[in-house]
Amino acid sequence: MRKKYDFTDAIKNPYAAKLKKQITIRLDLDTVEYFKKIASKADFPYQKLINLYLRDCALNKRDLVFSWKGEDK
Repeated sequence: MRKKYDFTDAIKNPYAAKLKKQITIRLDLDTVEYFKKIASKADFPYQKLINLYLRDCALNKRDLVFSWKGEDK
């Protein structure tokens, strides 16, 4: 491995912007803390953990199961 690398002629990956999309999302504080706690134990960034979890749900086409407060399932 070299001690120094010269990146003056390097070009940016033209596909990098298509790999991820930055969004704003509102999550409950307890949800964020839950993922932060798990991520901390695994020494892993919590945002990546949330992304991996959501990706797993999407890839496996998991059905969302929820009910509104006061409403039967």
